[in-house]
Amino acid sequence: MAKKAASFAALGGLVFSTDAGRHCPDCRQPVDACICKQTAIPAGDGIARVRRESKGRGGKTVTTITGVPLAEDALKELATTLKKRCGTGGALKDGIIEIQGDHVELLLAELLKHGFKAKKSGG
Repeated sequence: MAKKAASFAALGGLVFSTDAGRHCPDCRQPVDACICKQTAIPAGDGIARVRRESKGRGGKTVTTITGVPLAEDALKELATTLKKRCGTGGALKDGIIEIQGDHVELLLAELLKHGFKAKKSGG
């Protein structure tokens, strides 16, 4: 059985430090100063697709918007604006905006008003 070290000096050096804080795995900058998330625009055809879904959500209906050609920060702002316009909650997960409820027509009109190419997807 190994004997436990009696002091920190016996450990032989630094074990763990939170001095520098959390870092982005891509650009190695601190998370709050990360430049790669702000400038990364997802690849795609530039058309926002709006669809109504209820699968895997316990029967609850959500409207999802995919393919919006915006960086992460701008996408968060757009999601907030759309949630306020619909008067409901929602989320931004992996570049997909989810709005609670069936708001396909309203969101299509709102995206076109903001200057995006948008079309209805699914049924």
